[in-house]
Amino acid sequence: MSAPSIAFIGGGNMAASIIGGLLASGFTAQSLWASDPNPDSLAKLAALGPVNTTADNAEAVNAADIVVMAVKPQIMATVAKSIAPLLESGRKPLIISIAAGITSASLDQWLGGRQAIVRCMPNTPALVQTGATALFANNQVSDTQRQQAQQILEAVGIALWVDTETELDAVTAVSGSGPAYFFLVMEAIQAAGRELGLSPELAEKLTLQTALGAAKMAINGEVDAAELRRRVTSPNGTTERAIGIFEAGDLRGLFMKALNGAKVRSEELAKELEEN
Repeated sequence: MSAPSIAFIGGGNMAASIIGGLLASGFTAQSLWASDPNPDSLAKLAALGPVNTTADNAEAVNAADIVVMAVKPQIMATVAKSIAPLLESGRKPLIISIAAGITSASLDQWLGGRQAIVRCMPNTPALVQTGATALFANNQVSDTQRQQAQQILEAVGIALWVDTETELDAVTAVSGSGPAYFFLVMEAIQAAGRELGLSPELAEKLTLQTALGAAKMAINGEVDAAELRRRVTSPNGTTERAIGIFEAGDLRGLFMKALNGAKVRSEELAKELEEN
């Protein structure tokens, strides 16, 4: 498909990550716009390539086929309402929101109604082009626009569609918050390694490389994680002893409680943002 013009409203880390990914995947800098009131943020974006930068949201929106709303959830209503008059003339760019907790219905209302909206839930590994993003499209989004949204988010990792918007709360619990769970596990393994007599540097390097290797095996392998675990767990061996202790401590149940808590909190935050 022909490359559309894309405007980013908000020039923070996630916008910079996506812009960098788009440039690396072959999008021309001339087709990319970014607006932000902070000159330092615009300078960082311009350093990625000769993209068009402005402090005026209207200038960016008027130049775009696709508008990526990359502002904080707390100011989304204000920003959306400010650009709504630009969309009243019949011009309907695709709107992509990467703000957590803002429903497509709320965003549509703030933008004046009947907008084509794709709501996304990316995660922080998108900053290093290994993100996992879930997308939901409202009924106004065309097949071509779905392809465009997927192409944009695939510039920073994988992009997968969900059928219902409520699934995004579960996505938040699994992949949105997920990097922190793995960081916590890494932190715990490093600490245990130090307690077992390893130097801090050795414990850190062994832990991080092991995490990387395990993830690559899971991604590139032909079997699921459970089978990979079984294959490295020899009967009466060291791994079986450790796994047995994890299971006795109900590690699976603890993860279920933790992820359910994250999902419930995602639902609560969405309600709080809508009420405010």
